[in-house]
Amino acid sequence: MEASSVTRRMLACADVRDWAWWRLPWVIKIYVGAVPVISVALICYALSQTTWHAADMLKFLLLLCCGLVSVAATPRIVYLKSGMVRDFITAWVLPVAILLPPVYAMLMPIPLYVLTICLAGKGVVYRRVFSAMGISLAYGAAALLFRVFPASFAGGHIGVGTHALTWTVAVAACEIIGGRGNHFLIVGAMKLSDPSVRLRELDLNREALQGDFAEFDLGILITIVVAVNPVLAVFAVPTVLLARRFIMHAQLVAQSRIDTKTGLLNASTWENEATLELSRAVRTRTPLSIALLDIDHFKVVNDTYGHLVGDKVLREISDVLRSHLRGYDVPGRFGGEEFVLLLPQAREVEAIAVAERLRAHIAAMSIPVDDADPSGPCVTLTISVGVASLDGVRRELPDMLAAADAALYYAKETGRNKTHVITATAQVSSA
Repeated sequence: MEASSVTRRMLACADVRDWAWWRLPWVIKIYVGAVPVISVALICYALSQTTWHAADMLKFLLLLCCGLVSVAATPRIVYLKSGMVRDFITAWVLPVAILLPPVYAMLMPIPLYVLTICLAGKGVVYRRVFSAMGISLAYGAAALLFRVFPASFAGGHIGVGTHALTWTVAVAACEIIGGRGNHFLIVGAMKLSDPSVRLRELDLNREALQGDFAEFDLGILITIVVAVNPVLAVFAVPTVLLARRFIMHAQLVAQSRIDTKTGLLNASTWENEATLELSRAVRTRTPLSIALLDIDHFKVVNDTYGHLVGDKVLREISDVLRSHLRGYDVPGRFGGEEFVLLLPQAREVEAIAVAERLRAHIAAMSIPVDDADPSGPCVTLTISVGVASLDGVRRELPDMLAAADAALYYAKETGRNKTHVITATAQVSSA
């Protein structure tokens, strides 16, 4: 019987010999490897010191099921993006850390992250392992901190009146230790991987602050609810899902506009942006141009080096477009190896100059097939460009795209690595 896709992914993840961790620089490798090793050692010690009770196990299983439902309801695209993911897993770990022996909090992230690996289908496995073990360490420490507070201030059960308030304060302090401790471990790994990462931009932007507050607030509220009656955890699941949807709305909208391989606007979003900008240009009688770019003999790259190298070439071209265009120019991926540029305030001669600058720069590029071996084989390539400008004849986007496409076709047919433009009289001229 053929294994399911989930089973195949799990078997692939289990083969540690293929993990990208082995190819990391030694400093990052030690840091990323030390956290899981320390966490596993502490879990083993905690297991040996824990007295097991059926009531604790049932409470743990209930919270674990709620956490698994929350993870399963997370849009898959979130796990396919790099960076820090807002999946609110720690909102379910905190009540376990407060209401159960510390070993439960250290075990809780493991099945939750196993499920994320199954859902993602791809991604860097060692990062998931590092994240799970980081949460395990941080919230294990939070669980120990909670038990340091005297029973009159916190204790194993939430009281009433003043005790309920101090108990909540103790829970909040533990969430700060757990949440910030886990965040510190992740940021440390990011900083070691890329010293240019600016922590202020990462932590103090509006989206990050909203996410931190929501996760902090939900963790405390769920802990209070479960402390009153564990069955009430079931009613916390929709609240977590709604809060995460609100936090992720802007991110998901942005992702729906972006081509995942290049980071540029996808074709439909680019066309919407271009239609609005073209209407504005016609109304205000300002110049505007469009350019279509096509990578010459791109199929040869895929056939020779494989599609992963082909994807890398597409990303390199995208980086060139972003870095060599003006801030208000709009690049997009039109499909396959074809890109499209919206050039507001650019007359025909200016658009040709932009296209020529891009063509010359890309022709001079040498892209290593393997980043780990810069002296190894490299990919060199060229592009062909077709340009069309707004004039009295072409005032609609389909007409301008058709003209730019005709100019691109002419450039490809007459030798490639060229820029061509179709003038208002529909005659082809070269640059």
